[in-house]
Amino acid sequence: MNRWHPHVTVACVVERAGRFLMVEEDRGGPHTLFNQPAGHLEPGERIKEAALREVGEETAWQVGITDYLGIYVYQAPDGHTFHSHGFFGMALAHRGNDLDPAILAVHWLTLEELEELERQGRLLSPLVMRRIRDALAGKFFPMDVIHER
Repeated sequence: MNRWHPHVTVACVVERAGRFLMVEEDRGGPHTLFNQPAGHLEPGERIKEAALREVGEETAWQVGITDYLGIYVYQAPDGHTFHSHGFFGMALAHRGNDLDPAILAVHWLTLEELEELERQGRLLSPLVMRRIRDALAGKFFPMDVIHER
């Protein structure tokens, strides 16, 4: 029997002075793509810790996660399903320039700059702007809605 296995991922919206922390990646297409710091949950890892790890690995920023945006379910064009846990946090300190090799650059972008990238088709998925718009609308859940042992 072939079982369905969605990909469990985390992403963190980090806002500072009207700009959002974003990573630029080469995914093999004609253009580089932009995303929040994000990635897959590793075996045995707690969801919030995964988000903190991904932000650190991809941006070298230490953040404080304050809120849960919810779970975003996305069916990618290639047929894969993602269950993406969205978080909101604030930048605390920059720890250097040692980044995950898949990251080309780290940017602090305005909403207008992100909307232009969206028009150009340069966001990794529709979830990028959905998470930002939810954060801007104050659609937060308390962190204690996540129950982990």
